[in-house]
Order: sequence, then structure tokens, then C-alpha cells
Amino acid sequence: MKVPVAGSILRTYVTLVLLSTFATSFIWGINTLFLLDAGLSITEAFLVNAFFTVGQVVFEVPTGVVADTVGRRASFLAGAATLFVATLLYLLLWKTGAALWCWALASVLLGLGFTFFTGATEAWLVDALRVTGYQGALDDAFAKGEIAAGVAMLSGAVAGGVIAQWSSLGVPYLLRAVLLALTFAVAWLLMHDIGFVQRDRRRVAAELRRVFAASLRHGYGNRPVRWIILSGPFLMGVGFYAFYAMQPYLLELYSRGDAYAITGLAAAIIAGAQIVGGTAVPYVRKAFRRRTSLLFVAALITASTLALAGLLADFATVMILLCLWGIIDAASYPVRLAFINGLIPSEERATVLSTDNLVSASGGLVQPALGRVADLWGFSASYLAGGGLILLALPFIHLARKEQALSDALDDAD
Repeated sequence: MKVPVAGSILRTYVTLVLLSTFATSFIWGINTLFLLDAGLSITEAFLVNAFFTVGQVVFEVPTGVVADTVGRRASFLAGAATLFVATLLYLLLWKTGAALWCWALASVLLGLGFTFFTGATEAWLVDALRVTGYQGALDDAFAKGEIAAGVAMLSGAVAGGVIAQWSSLGVPYLLRAVLLALTFAVAWLLMHDIGFVQRDRRRVAAELRRVFAASLRHGYGNRPVRWIILSGPFLMGVGFYAFYAMQPYLLELYSRGDAYAITGLAAAIIAGAQIVGGTAVPYVRKAFRRRTSLLFVAALITASTLALAGLLADFATVMILLCLWGIIDAASYPVRLAFINGLIPSEERATVLSTDNLVSASGGLVQPALGRVADLWGFSASYLAGGGLILLALPFIHLARKEQALSDALDDAD
């Protein structure tokens, strides 16, 4: 097969991110309201979200190993198919008023679907770019994906919220399933493993063990990578809660419980912030000499904005603070990916990235606790508590900085 140029690889990557995010984001503005409408309490709704995290924790590394043995394309296609089935299952549970344990199992299946995506898409991009001789900074390449994800999330979340208000909370889930089927079809046509050598399928079990062991060596065994990975649970776990609690919190502040378009608009504003943050990456990088310095400052600002969103319980103020949170998160995430990717080999790339996602996703288990805080003392108190938890990421980022890793220096190219 003829190797495409770097520009073609980047366009395919952006297309896949755009489609997959547009499909999945159709329900992001209303998911918590959907669960509450199904008869769950606030604590139960975030317990269901925590089971999504359980699915990620259980399956993240195994699906990463699949991407490193069978192929990145196969992993992406499996993710689209699994999310298609899980989304239809969510719709069925909503229609039938199912028990909590049914929601928990469906949420675990959703988590499995996303684990097929995580690690595989980024590993596919990095491998393919290196084969084509790409000379740019990885931060900038990942930033293009951030911008595409922001555009897709903006349009998808707004559409989902508006459609839910005009019809019902279930319709966006049906449309999500249709869009996931389209994502599968496009990935089948455009995504081909480049720069990746598939293992002998007769020895997959042995390869699984070898790749998993190597990923531990290059992940936890690599000190700077380990510290950045361990900072993830506090940032991602609280981030999960902050995003999904935003829906009922903003409706509470807006004083209209049926204004679903408002929650879709709020998700769209976060998406717009993601676009701004992704666009700002090349410029933000110039303000710092080291990636860990940028990540440290970003975590500190994130903690402050979420705490203020709890203290200053005003609709417009909270919207502005959440927008700032989205910008900071989007600007720092590509830098985080570039730091890790600069320290791991291609053969175990997807598995190490999946390990990172596993550890980060485990922080989502804090959601029921923050949901309980919201049940007892209100959403404002839960946001204040979430801001405090994010501060726990700072010591790990500082430890990564002390390692003076090669990928820490912010040069013009990687």
C-alpha cells in the first residue's frame, strides 16, 4: 500500500475525531437529565456514571493491548460498534424504567466502547506521522484534533439539547446511534494501519502478555511518565463530574427545569472553549520553557475556576468560569499527550496511552461522592469540593518536572 503524505494522515485523523465526537456528544448536554428523568436520584445518576468509569478501568488496558497487537483500526471499529449497541440499550432502559443494576451494566458497556477509542486513535496518528516524516510538533497535531472535537461537540451538544426540548430526551440517543453507524462506515473506508506491524494472530495470547509487560515498563516503570499518569485521576475524575453536574446545576441557577436547550448551549460553550484552547496551543507553548510548567499552571487555574463556580452561584458567572475551565483543559491536554508520547516506543504506544486513560478514568469513581455532596448541600458545595481535589494533582506534576525528561522541553518541533 502506498504511504500517504502527512497532510492526508492529519485530515483522516481530524475526520475521525470530528465524526466520533459529533456522534457521542449528541447526548452530552442532557445525559444527567436523561438519567434523572428515568427515575434515578442525583446520587444514583452519578453512580451510573461511576460504573462507566468501572468499564473504563476494567477494559482500558486490555483494549489498548488489542490495538497494539491486532491493530489500531480494528480497535476503533470495535469502539464504534460497541457504543452503537450500548446507546440503543440506554434508550431501551429509559423506555422501560429499568432497575439501577441494569443501568450499571449498560454504563459499563459504554465504558468498554470508549476504551477501544482511547489510545488507539492517538497511537495511529503518531505512528503514521512518523512514517511520513512529519517534522512538526506533536502538540500542534493533537491540537488539530482538539479543535475538531470542539467543533463537533459544539454542534452535537446544541443539536441534542434543542432536539430534546422539541421532542423528548430519548430522540438524541436514537440519533447518536445512527451517527455512530456512520462513524463506523467512514473509519472502515479511510482508516488503515500505517507504520504499525500486526502481530502473528496465532501468537496473540503471548503477544498480549508481552505488550502488557512492556507497557508497564514504559509506563509505570518510566518515572516522568508515571508521575504524569498519576496526576490524571484528580483532573479527569473531577472533570467528569463538573461537566455532567453542569446540566442540573445550570438549570437550577436558570430557574427553569425544562430548558434543555440551555444545557445543550452550555455544553456547546464548553466545546467553543475547547476550540479556543486547541487553537491557542502553539501560542501558549511559547509562554513556557517546559511542558510540566504549563501543566502545573493549568491544573492550578482549573482548581480555582471550579471552586469559584461553586462559591459564586450565579448563572452568568458560572457559565463564564466553566468556559475558562474548558479553554485551559483544551490547551493543556495536547501538551500532556506530547509529553507522554515523546517517552514511549511505538510497539507499546496504544497500551501505555490506554494505561494513562485507565488511571485517569479511575478518578471518575469520585463522582458518586461528589453527587452525594450535591444531594446533601447542593451543587455549589460539590464544585467547591471538586476544586479542592484537583489540587492533589499538583505534587505529581511537580515530581514529573524534577525528572527533567527529554520530552519536557518545549522546542519548536518534536
